[in-house]
Amino acid sequence: MDTKEKLAELKELMQKANYIVFFGGAGVSTESGLPDFRSVDGLYHQKYAFPPEEILSHDFFMARPKEFYQFYKEKLLIPGILPNPAHYALQRLEEQGKLKAIITQNIDGLHQMAGSKAVYELHGSIHRYYCVKHHHHQIPEEEIDFSKSIPLCPHCHSIIRPDVVLYQEGLDEGILSESIAHIQNADLLIIGGTSLTVYPAAGLIRYFPHHGSNKLVLINKEEGRLDTECDLVLYGKIGEILSEVVS
Repeated sequence: MDTKEKLAELKELMQKANYIVFFGGAGVSTESGLPDFRSVDGLYHQKYAFPPEEILSHDFFMARPKEFYQFYKEKLLIPGILPNPAHYALQRLEEQGKLKAIITQNIDGLHQMAGSKAVYELHGSIHRYYCVKHHHHQIPEEEIDFSKSIPLCPHCHSIIRPDVVLYQEGLDEGILSESIAHIQNADLLIIGGTSLTVYPAAGLIRYFPHHGSNKLVLINKEEGRLDTECDLVLYGKIGEILSEVVS
């Protein structure tokens, strides 16, 4: 099949489906200008005083919060990043009642910025913060003084941290169970912009009931390990592909 035929097939699958779930990774956000982590030019291939995987770990944050925040502010808080056509296409699909859930490994909040409601953030969000000492102290993003080397809680002056899942930490059980439930109910699962190498998030795919009329679709820039298991694989930019098939 050529690209035109594949786009037509994806459009037909979407029209027939009653319960679409989108499972997305870094490739959805790179089209907005955000760097990914694992590509050749990604953060993990750049040189820092410490490996990025170490900097973004629980132990490192607790031991060296100043160095953590220096990296965090430089590499994860990038100003002016806006949703791209992929985010808006998914929002339209949700508005039409077709898309029941967006399950994302991204922490940038761009799906919500585009207007999507049913978003399950497996790895948390850079737009939420809480006090390390008193977890119930949720700190609004606009109240945080990022000019300080270590932002502090306005209530008790303890260190605050972003509500993101760091290395050495487990995923939120509530988000996990809701994500699994949506995948189990899906009759069309679209995977986009992820190499499916980050666990346990990538392991959620196995909950999809891939049999009968239930279809699995992959949209990615390059080949991956799941290609042969999918009913349809499209290579290219997610924003262009989804914009083409979502009216």
